[in-house]
Amino acid sequence: MSKRNSWSYRVLLNQIDNQNYEKTMRSQTNFEKNLPEKMMPEAKLAMKDEYTFDFLELGDEHSEHELERAIVRNIEHFLQEVGNVYTFMGSQYRLEVDGQEFLIDLLLYHRKLKSLVAIELKVGAFIPEYVGKMQFYLAVLNDTVRLPDENPSIGIILCKEKNRTIVEYSLKETNKPINVAAYKTTTKLPKELRDELPSPDQIAMLLDYIQ
Repeated sequence: MSKRNSWSYRVLLNQIDNQNYEKTMRSQTNFEKNLPEKMMPEAKLAMKDEYTFDFLELGDEHSEHELERAIVRNIEHFLQEVGNVYTFMGSQYRLEVDGQEFLIDLLLYHRKLKSLVAIELKVGAFIPEYVGKMQFYLAVLNDTVRLPDENPSIGIILCKEKNRTIVEYSLKETNKPINVAAYKTTTKLPKELRDELPSPDQIAMLLDYIQ
């Protein structure tokens, strides 16, 4: 990953300290059935199970508006945390459908995937209803914003916490590519998650596939 993304020594140390390998390999998505096969390896590596936003300097109690504003104020650090291959297209990105207005919290563009990436911010626990809203956003983006040479839009639902089983069932019958992730404002990965991780050979296979 350091070679592919041209990370500096300092960035590499930060990636190790934040345990981004573990977070990437545990990501919960439905990409296998909702993305073209050629996009799969890059898309899987682009998503995480958990993001660390210690640079936002937010307390444990904050609103979605405060979270969004803090991200926008620190957009460079945010883009580094989510993968450093994104460009920022806007916050409260406006969609209009049949005279009604809908706002996406954050809209990014993944340069390698050539996909729009919609992000919904939630300061509580994940609930299944969030998936239906994201599917709606992605359908509208694909029809009204995506360019002809771009790939299908991808959604990230970013919550303060999530139940992995509930996420699994929520994504099971969906037809748009979605990642459900958690965020925190500290850098330590819970110890109980470490034993559930795949082997280094699995990440190596993904990297070899897309080189």
